[in-house]
Amino acid sequence: MNNIRRSSPPPPTNSQVGVGVGIKSARSNIFNVDGLPTLMQQQLNIDYSSIRGKDVLVQPTEAQLELLKRRLLDRIADSCGETIYEIGVGEDGSDCGLNADQFEASVETLRQLANAIDADMVKLRERPSEKGKIGQFLLRKHIETTDFMEIRVAVVGNVDAGKSTLLGVLTHGELDNGRGHARQRLFRHKHEIESGRTSSVGNDILGFDGIGNVVNKPDHGHLDWVKICEKSSKVITFIDLAGHERYLKTTVFGMTGHAPDFGMLMIGANAGIIGMTKEHLGLALALAVPVFVVVTKIDMCPPNVLQDNMKLLFKMLKSQGCRKVPVVVRSQDDVVLSATNFVSERLCPIFQVSNVNGDNLELLKMFLNLLSTRMAGSEHLPAEFQIDDVYSVPGVGTVVSGTCLQGTIKLNDNLMLGPNAVGSFVPITIKSIHRKRMNVERVRCGQTASFALKKIKRTYLRKGMVMVSPELKPQACWEFEGEILVLHHPTTISARYQAMVHCGSIRQTASIVHMSRECLRTGDKAHVKFRFIKQPEYIRAGQRLVFREGRTKAVGNILRPMPHAAASPYRPKPAKMQSRAHNGNNSGSNSANNQQRHNGQGSSSAAAAAGSGGAGGSKEGSEEKQQNGDRREGTRRGGKRKRNNRSGATSTAAVSSSSAAVASINGNGNGVSSSSNSNPVETMSEPIQN
Repeated sequence: MNNIRRSSPPPPTNSQVGVGVGIKSARSNIFNVDGLPTLMQQQLNIDYSSIRGKDVLVQPTEAQLELLKRRLLDRIADSCGETIYEIGVGEDGSDCGLNADQFEASVETLRQLANAIDADMVKLRERPSEKGKIGQFLLRKHIETTDFMEIRVAVVGNVDAGKSTLLGVLTHGELDNGRGHARQRLFRHKHEIESGRTSSVGNDILGFDGIGNVVNKPDHGHLDWVKICEKSSKVITFIDLAGHERYLKTTVFGMTGHAPDFGMLMIGANAGIIGMTKEHLGLALALAVPVFVVVTKIDMCPPNVLQDNMKLLFKMLKSQGCRKVPVVVRSQDDVVLSATNFVSERLCPIFQVSNVNGDNLELLKMFLNLLSTRMAGSEHLPAEFQIDDVYSVPGVGTVVSGTCLQGTIKLNDNLMLGPNAVGSFVPITIKSIHRKRMNVERVRCGQTASFALKKIKRTYLRKGMVMVSPELKPQACWEFEGEILVLHHPTTISARYQAMVHCGSIRQTASIVHMSRECLRTGDKAHVKFRFIKQPEYIRAGQRLVFREGRTKAVGNILRPMPHAAASPYRPKPAKMQSRAHNGNNSGSNSANNQQRHNGQGSSSAAAAAGSGGAGGSKEGSEEKQQNGDRREGTRRGGKRKRNNRSGATSTAAVSSSSAAVASINGNGNGVSSSSNSNPVETMSEPIQN
């Protein structure tokens, strides 16, 4: 097929057909609702060799037209509802290019095929070649009103790079005034409006119709998401992430939990590569998310500063860690070339835009329109949905939002929700489904949605839970094995090291049980066994994970979940407190001895007094132990001043009770011993009485 979007995939084997590898589309006329693709079985025995020439569209036969139609449907299904078709380039190795008459005839034939399969056709570009002309056309299939393609783009970059401002300009269609007017509509909290900095994960949409026009039309400054989705064939969901270092945890959660298809790295032309720019780029590379760069504020940046910052950007992208091929997009031809080779090649498009005067914003919109989802899945597999946010809506009840990783979820489906604190799953029923605030009847793999659940409380739910089909028989895991690569660590990592693990929407502290190496340093790779600290989680082999703590960062994959591992027998903090309480008596005795030395008393004289006391000495010892415990309690609660006051009072009481006990044993009823110099207890009491 004359399509440069991607090469023709090899015919799947019978085993691949059984699992539905690599096909994901939302088109009911191409796919069975509950089964395998209808075209996939036919594809195995179809010979496409007769339509591989560059001039096959000039005067095709009826048989060739039927083959072209089937092949076009197959390409559109493989690319999730759209494809880019190139006229004048054959797959048989012949020279490229058609003369004017052949080119016009081929365009007319392609238009007839597009009408036959109910698709829109738009010419992207036309360029000369050695033998004539070559043209590229976008074919996008018509869809239902409640169904649309969805592309998720994570917007990252350093603080004050212009992320929220650019999204405000793109989604609302109004240029910025240079003082942050466009970003005010996107903020969700009062402190964000006051500081001008995003602190939460925001979502904004940009809709395109079948021919690539933007359908966003604000009504009195506000966007009606339902109207946008009804008119759109493709919706770009921007995941607006925080740029400040203090919100790095939120940014990592947005990159892992929201499963973005692409990353848009924002760089201020006047500031250059500073702060968290490298951090966010490294995170996107670690998660294997394709990245394109947008350089903003070119209207206020001097040309020499912009040139120096572009040199640094090229150097960073070409470095050993990135290995990208930077391409500055300056025309529509560059946009088409970048979009068609973005995922398959190591290409990194760079856009230079201005939110004030609108420079190159149309090129950026055209590029976003040509992006295709790269998340492969299968609709016939058992459903799996990861939860990344939980709400309690008045009048509706408990609502969860997230991404459908595989399968199809319909209204009134029965799923398993979990795991809870003990690792169990509970059955739940889907009450209603919304996509981009629009009521729908089903959600397919790769799409984001919100569900209203029946008979479930908000307090039972948390981020990181999943809703899966009962066919999967889900099991929660306390432990798992993974392979990690340490990107940075100040010293060394060894067993019992604890850090935060981000895996999908899961965000929990885990401890290293053992490693394949004795210790890990920056740049080391090893097989590591982890154990969750707080509660078990639902994980699968092959998932990407980010392991971080402070400045320590590591990435890797999950190799083997261990669902049969026992629950954690201890909790770190209570165990620490128990050890302190266990050693409280010894520390209390030491503090008593120290207090006696402070008051001019000796531990040896106290021991002599206890030894001469006989039976009274044991009573005295029990009282002293109780008083030591009181002093220990006072040390924890009252601080140094209270401890000193209480210690002096208890010392006086202890000495006076000891004097009375010794005097009664010696037979002196008045409580004073006959030999004041020979009695050590009386000697101890003298400085206190004075």
